[in-house]
Amino acid sequence: MSDLRIAVLGVGMMGADHVARIQSRISGARVAVVNDYVTEKAEEIAAGIDGCRAIADPLDAIADPDVDAVVLATPGPTHEKQLLACLEHGKPVLCEKPLTTDVETALGVVTREAELGRRLIQVGFMRRFDHEYAGLKTLLDSGDLGRALVLHCAHRNPAVPPSFDSAMIVRDSLVHEVDVTRFLFDEEIASIQIVTPSANPAAPQGLADPQIAILRTASGRHVDVELFVTTGVAYEVRTEVVAEKGSAMIGLDVGLVRKTAPGSWGGAITPSFKERFGQAYDTEIQRWVDAVVAGVNVDGPGAWDGYAAAAVCEAGVESLNTGLPVDVTMVDRASIKGA
Repeated sequence: MSDLRIAVLGVGMMGADHVARIQSRISGARVAVVNDYVTEKAEEIAAGIDGCRAIADPLDAIADPDVDAVVLATPGPTHEKQLLACLEHGKPVLCEKPLTTDVETALGVVTREAELGRRLIQVGFMRRFDHEYAGLKTLLDSGDLGRALVLHCAHRNPAVPPSFDSAMIVRDSLVHEVDVTRFLFDEEIASIQIVTPSANPAAPQGLADPQIAILRTASGRHVDVELFVTTGVAYEVRTEVVAEKGSAMIGLDVGLVRKTAPGSWGGAITPSFKERFGQAYDTEIQRWVDAVVAGVNVDGPGAWDGYAAAAVCEAGVESLNTGLPVDVTMVDRASIKGA
């Protein structure tokens, strides 16, 4: 069987990384088309890949008959139109977060996909494919720790671009912990509050950094997230689950650390933070390619997950502006047949 022919839309840092990944580490697929609003960059990348073409218009790239599936790494505001085009042409698509930039358009994409009766959209929440997060999920599902009660998270970056504003800490950083919460606990998030401590003096003027997010799930479980994107130190992501019969933590660069009675713990050595999610991206793309080839199209978070994350983040931005807890408003999933 011939390789899956993929169009990569957006070949900035993330998209170019996906191009290299597909060409060098993913089996059963090749990059057939690339697109970027900087046409010279797309043409340069295409010139280095046998049989690859640069197409200037992203909608033309999606519709091209030599394209079987699409990877979207374009800016968030372009996603709605491009996703709807993928649905129109019946082409599976892996869309980097966000699904879209607001709740209404995200719900519109979910509804349109459901109307077609085919799941074609996978959202790039790569942490679900990371070995540590997968191990933590397996542990929780096994019941060995009893019912999970509390989730503590930390999300730290050494720096962010000058264009990064306070709301982007919610929409671009917290969004990952939102999906992690839903993934680990298998339930929706009911409310969110954003607390703003004293700002880091080294942060750009006007950036509310750090932030503390406090989430409550539908069953009443508590989640707190420290978000600090101008530490000047390193990239750090930690997650700790506290449950009835013990706790478990990941993100210490030593693998999953588990603590249980009578006081035992253990872990395994893992790569440094620079490679923190490289394996997750590789696994995500490979499993998506395999699913598309098998006719399943999606092997991971789908359009509904993207919509749910958008709804929580929208409530989070409202809380950022008011300082008050905000209920998350979502439609009932059962009301959208096939969602």
